[in-house]
Amino acid sequence: MGYEGKGRAEEEEEGVMATDFFWSYTDEPHASRRRQILSQYPQIKHLFGPDPFAFLKIAAVVSLQLWTATFLCNSDWLKILIVAYFFGSFLNHNLFLAIHELSHNLAFSTPVYNRWLGIFANLPIGVPMSVTFQKYHLEHHRYQGVDGVDMDIPSQTEANLVKNVVSKSIWVLLQLFFYALRPLFLKPKPPGLWEFTNLIIQVALDAAMVYFWGWKSLGYLILSTFVGGGMHPMAGHFISEHYVFNSDQETYSYYGPLNMMTWSVGYHNEHHDFPRIPGSKLYKVKEIAPEYYNHLDSYKSWSQVIYMYIMDRTVGPFSRMKRNISVKSVKKSE
Repeated sequence: MGYEGKGRAEEEEEGVMATDFFWSYTDEPHASRRRQILSQYPQIKHLFGPDPFAFLKIAAVVSLQLWTATFLCNSDWLKILIVAYFFGSFLNHNLFLAIHELSHNLAFSTPVYNRWLGIFANLPIGVPMSVTFQKYHLEHHRYQGVDGVDMDIPSQTEANLVKNVVSKSIWVLLQLFFYALRPLFLKPKPPGLWEFTNLIIQVALDAAMVYFWGWKSLGYLILSTFVGGGMHPMAGHFISEHYVFNSDQETYSYYGPLNMMTWSVGYHNEHHDFPRIPGSKLYKVKEIAPEYYNHLDSYKSWSQVIYMYIMDRTVGPFSRMKRNISVKSVKKSE
């Protein structure tokens, strides 16, 4: 792989947490693997393109979640919290990953239609994020691990502070905030017309929810987002995707039942290899080219990943692969 790992290996053998990231001096592995697979299995190109049922799936979840919020308008806060954790969190995390799908234009062939659908999918989440997410997420794909560019990687401050079971538990509980706010502090991008459109539509929906059904309905939506992004089985994908548990591998797939509720984001090696294939067809990539994936480490439980992350003394925010290469060199290799 061409990474700097001697010190890391010694720290892992001693059972202590690392004090620096993994560093790679080669390009990310997905572009080269994509070329190899396509040269051997060109029929995979037939999987490219939008999911024709994406709009219907998103509309169903949005409608169900908004209806649930109105239904709970007179409930006590304990009931709202319980419903939010065991029901609403799954719906809102589904919509978050629908927005991830839409950031790759996998609902419509026309990009602007995907952007509008993303704003619609954003409504039950309660906080405008669809448009901004796309900007940073596409950089995560194109410049995976590149220092100062890939905002999916924890900041130096996070890594220095989160060093034991207690601080890792708090970090996991609040990881959605770190995930959302990190790029705004480390690499802010000036908002444009689409961000303001996202903001105005979201604020209008939130205000309407409060005006017609009260603060508890809006509170349910916000709680569903918060608890679904923290100590929750669905949120395990934030850790499982790229946190390094094996120093020879930087992207990991999850092959478990929650893929049915998460747009198959668990097929993460397959997704990074072929971001133009919708989640509903990613399993076919592994079926067509199993020799490229069967030998890779993978997971069957996101809850187990969260547990391992918290309890393993050698794993923490530093357990990510960074690249000490320039953006220009990445562009040249494409």
